[in-house]
Amino acid sequence: MLHIAICDDEKNFVQYLTDLIKQYGRETGRDIKITAYYDGMELIEKYDTTIDLIFLDIQMRIVNGLHAAGRIRQMDERVGIIFLTTLAQYGLEGYKYQAANYIIKPLKYVRLKSELDKFIERSRKEENPSLVIANDTGKYKVPLKSIRYIETYNRNLMFHTEQENIICYKSMKEVERELCGTGFVRCHTSYIVNLFYVKGVKKLDIELITGEVIPISQPKRKDFMERLTEYWGDFL
Repeated sequence: MLHIAICDDEKNFVQYLTDLIKQYGRETGRDIKITAYYDGMELIEKYDTTIDLIFLDIQMRIVNGLHAAGRIRQMDERVGIIFLTTLAQYGLEGYKYQAANYIIKPLKYVRLKSELDKFIERSRKEENPSLVIANDTGKYKVPLKSIRYIETYNRNLMFHTEQENIICYKSMKEVERELCGTGFVRCHTSYIVNLFYVKGVKKLDIELITGEVIPISQPKRKDFMERLTEYWGDFL
């Protein structure tokens, strides 16, 4: 299923775009869920990490689309964003937020179909599994490839990602199960490491390509080295 959000403070346009997307779903046989938001603040506060694509109006009265996009990018690196605007200059500014494209209103069905076709095709080629991490500040959809390692932290977990460190309230065993078969290995009671980032192992230290060093416990070293050798073998 494709989950599309529309965020625009013009209710008539939201309904118009909803009808066009439903038409696309009927013609292509694709199952599409549509969620409407009527301001950037509503999108931020009620953001759903299952959303695949957002049609986001730039010029809204309370919180504009550019501000909303900046906040959404902190929560979700992968979601597609297509900006809607009446002025081309704003669309160009939107590319700072890794927008898939921008569309000058009014929007016609032919253009919508073209954008959805391209987005779906691009998504197929860029399939990138992710993990949803929830804590007191919200939910974050994090691509697995951006997670370097996970460690226990004050009775919780700390995910060390390329962008930031994120607290998670799950147990190490829960996360280990979720990441099974994805290139992550438990190397220590308190650590899970992404093999993609491993540069080498020296005694009981794992050096990452980032220069960071994390411990490997003696009981887990043999299994870890076997997993690492198998992983590296796939790329040699």
